[in-house]
Amino acid sequence: MNQNAHEPASLPVPAADARQASAQLVAHIRDAIAAGAGWLPFDRYMELALYTPGLGYYSGGARKFGRRAEDGSDFITAPELSPLFARTLARALAQALETSGTCQLMEFGAGTGRLAAGILAALDALGVSIDTYAIVDLSGELRERQRQTIEAFGGPLASRVRWLDALPAQFEGVVLGNEVLDAMPVQLYARTGGVWRARGVGLSEAGALRFEARALGAPGVQLSNEDAAVLAQLDAEIDPDVDYVAETHGAGAGFTRTVCSMLTRGAAFFIDYGFPRAEYYHPQRTEGTLMCHYRHHAHGDPFLYPGLQDITAHVEFTRIAEAGVETGVDLLGYTSQARFLMNAGITDVLSEIDPSDAANFLPAANAVQKLLSEAEMGELFKVIAFSRGIEGTLDAFSRGDRSHTL
Repeated sequence: MNQNAHEPASLPVPAADARQASAQLVAHIRDAIAAGAGWLPFDRYMELALYTPGLGYYSGGARKFGRRAEDGSDFITAPELSPLFARTLARALAQALETSGTCQLMEFGAGTGRLAAGILAALDALGVSIDTYAIVDLSGELRERQRQTIEAFGGPLASRVRWLDALPAQFEGVVLGNEVLDAMPVQLYARTGGVWRARGVGLSEAGALRFEARALGAPGVQLSNEDAAVLAQLDAEIDPDVDYVAETHGAGAGFTRTVCSMLTRGAAFFIDYGFPRAEYYHPQRTEGTLMCHYRHHAHGDPFLYPGLQDITAHVEFTRIAEAGVETGVDLLGYTSQARFLMNAGITDVLSEIDPSDAANFLPAANAVQKLLSEAEMGELFKVIAFSRGIEGTLDAFSRGDRSHTL
């Protein structure tokens, strides 16, 4: 039986042990499909592909973060691109800690640990003392990489880092999630011939994973009130003759509610790529935003090498904002990554490097350009923050705030 009918000739082929791990995950997903009477909602498939213990993309041992396919990685994030990202972000976190009168940080999905190490060092340089830096990460492999990175770059500051297996009931401090929301499972809906159906996962006759659609009232299809409202809005705004695929973000909204409910005092920052609702469900975005990353190639096949590739969707920030505010927190701000970093002083951080030192200044300037450029990360990535017990706003949201667009 062919466990992967989606293998393209244009992408690197995984090593034998990685292919075996992917085959084990596919077998596990097949069992889940059988238990679901031949069909899984897409969000459940995405959850299994990313988070099945020991086999999922984020819970297995595959390398994820890096600069090029040759190092075995799949994509690069801002903390890996430049240490100036962490140093600048630390300025905003320091102000949030000071204005809230708190002294703890918590990071979700800390990647290689480079962001945590950079923030710890930057806060120390700013004279800001914290009691603990808690990290929540499902991957044992990543936890070990984080530990090694923080010990190498953070020195004695590493003693303040703690890894959590469960969230506390209450938390006073500042919460951070960089590229976390985009990895939350999404529901998929497809409209063809003017009729909406839930898009899930089934098996071909040969046993290959494939998309399958089911009527909204069919067994196994659960349509939330929020999702129903999205589909009704799309029907009202988009020509019914136009076929359309849309994602909804129930898991991301639920995660946001959990974090904001936990926050008794302080702030929560989320940095990710996405749009407010009016832009997200644009009439021209007929195929949605679901994408996959494998060896620094972006493509649209979520069934390629399950467990070995990232599956992601852009964030619908209006729903995230609504979920947070429902818990009673304040919306602290929402803006582009470029505006946030400029407000927080990234050009001042860059100016600390001697421009005559071309070997150091030019790579740093090039990285900053990528963080700020509209054609790179500056406009696609957004920063949204919530607060409880903070009066007014922060310098990082003082200009260019877009909360009115949510």
